[in-house]
Amino acid sequence: MTANLTDTSLWIRRFHPAQDAPARLLCLPHAGGSAPFYFPVSQALSPGIDVLAVQYPGRQDRRTEPCIESLPELADALVEQVLPWTDRPLALFGHSMGASLAFELALRLEQRGTVPLVVFASGRRAPSRSRDETVHLRDDDGMVAELRALSGTDAQVFGDEELLRMVLPAIRSDYKAAETYRHTARARLAAPIHVHVGTDDPKATLDEARAWGEHTESEFEMHTYPGGHFYLNNHAPRVISAISQQISSLLPQQG
Repeated sequence: MTANLTDTSLWIRRFHPAQDAPARLLCLPHAGGSAPFYFPVSQALSPGIDVLAVQYPGRQDRRTEPCIESLPELADALVEQVLPWTDRPLALFGHSMGASLAFELALRLEQRGTVPLVVFASGRRAPSRSRDETVHLRDDDGMVAELRALSGTDAQVFGDEELLRMVLPAIRSDYKAAETYRHTARARLAAPIHVHVGTDDPKATLDEARAWGEHTESEFEMHTYPGGHFYLNNHAPRVISAISQQISSLLPQQG
C-alpha cells in the first residue's frame, strides 16, 4: 500500500516531507496535545526520517469535530489513516496517552499484517499497569491545576482565559480516554518496544514503565532521564538522537 505523498489528511501532518527517507516515524501526542508539538522532531530528523504527526479530532483546525473519548475507538479510527503510509518501515512514538494509543495502534497494524519497526513508549506506564485516576471528573480549576503540576502546557495558555476555556474540553476528553483505558488484549507485539521515561515522573514509576517489556515478543529497552512527566522538553536533543539511532539500527543494512 503506497501513500500519495502530495496529500495530507485531517489526521496526518507532514511538516518536512522526506520523500527518499528509508523509514517513517509516526508521532502521537499526549492528552491535550496536538500535531505541532512534534514540529521540532520533524525538523531535526528530516530528511533522514519521514516524520508524521497525528492531529486528533477536537483541537485546533479540527476543533469543531467531536473528540473521541476511548483509546480503542481512537485506534480503530486512526489505523485506517495510517495504513496508506506503511509502504516503508514505520516506527511509532507516543508520549503519555500517546504511548497507550501507540500500543493499541500497533496491535491493529499487526493484525493487518504490518509489524511496526519499533514502538517508542514515552512517559507512560505499561498497559497492564492501571491506576484509578479521576482528573477528567474535576472542575475546570482542578484540570488547570493538573496541567500546571505536569508543566506540559504552553505557559501562554494559562494567561489567556479565552484560549484556556477553548482547549479544556479537548483536554478533558483526552484525560477521560487515558484514565478509563484498560488493557484487554492478551496478544503481545511482534515489534520491539523502547521506553523513554523521566526518573521522577508522577504518571509512571520506573517499575510501571519497565513492565512494558511484558508486552512484546521482541527486544525491550528502557531509557531514563532526569525529570518528570515532560522530561523530554529538557532532553529533546538526547531523545531525538536516541530515536534516530534506534530506527537506523533496526533498518536492513545496505550492501
